[in-house]
Amino acid sequence: MKIAMPVDMSSMDSNVCISFGRTPYFLIYDTDKKESVFLENTAAQSPGGAGIKAAQIIVDNKVDALLTPRCGENAAMVINAANIKLYKTTSNSINENIASFNEGKLSLLEEIHQGFHGHGGN
Repeated sequence: MKIAMPVDMSSMDSNVCISFGRTPYFLIYDTDKKESVFLENTAAQSPGGAGIKAAQIIVDNKVDALLTPRCGENAAMVINAANIKLYKTTSNSINENIASFNEGKLSLLEEIHQGFHGHGGN
């Protein structure tokens, strides 16, 4: 299974990024192979629509689940349309969130915010 997380740096020692659409990087982690790939979030500097563009990056990488602290409604619509499950991270640690996901301890992300339309988001 492939999971994705917004992260601050391209390292497994990085923190999970609080912002989905404007995260600097995405971690794509294969839970079966235990392999990680970091992708630059090319949507991060978009003047608008960063969440939608970031969500499309996740969809294009054929991810099964997105682990994130929060998500805007436009990005969530793209993620949900692709049948990708949204889970709420429980800590800043990549490894702790992967372990919690593998143990079935992460809850589905149900609080979707309106986004930061026109605010440059964070």
